[in-house]
Amino acid sequence: QVQLVESGGGLVQAGGSLSLSCAASGRTFSSYAMGWFRQAPGKEREFVAAISWSGGNTYYADSVKGRFTISRDNAKNTVYLHMNSLKPEDTAVYYCAADRYARTLIPTSEYEYGYWGQGTQVTVSS
Repeated sequence: QVQLVESGGGLVQAGGSLSLSCAASGRTFSSYAMGWFRQAPGKEREFVAAISWSGGNTYYADSVKGRFTISRDNAKNTVYLHMNSLKPEDTAVYYCAADRYARTLIPTSEYEYGYWGQGTQVTVSS
């Protein structure tokens, strides 16, 4: 069984920065793509960013491109989301997710991810 534990959420002013971490355990972390999703109150969960198993390829939602950076450290079984220039509309619960399969493509649909963390709240004040 795969376990994902997010940390690093909190309250930040607009224009500020925050970094999230997701520690994984339970299978070979380095073989699977990882993603970050978020869900704001009253809205559906949406894709934020994803990274390939090697870390060599990344993909971002248009709404965060240029502001957020996803990275991973396979030696530490951890994936990160560095968020800069935060906006009030970035306020949401952020979830880390692990791909169901070991493959080269980077999935962006939540249905492609089989394992999820418990989520961490990010609140951006105006």
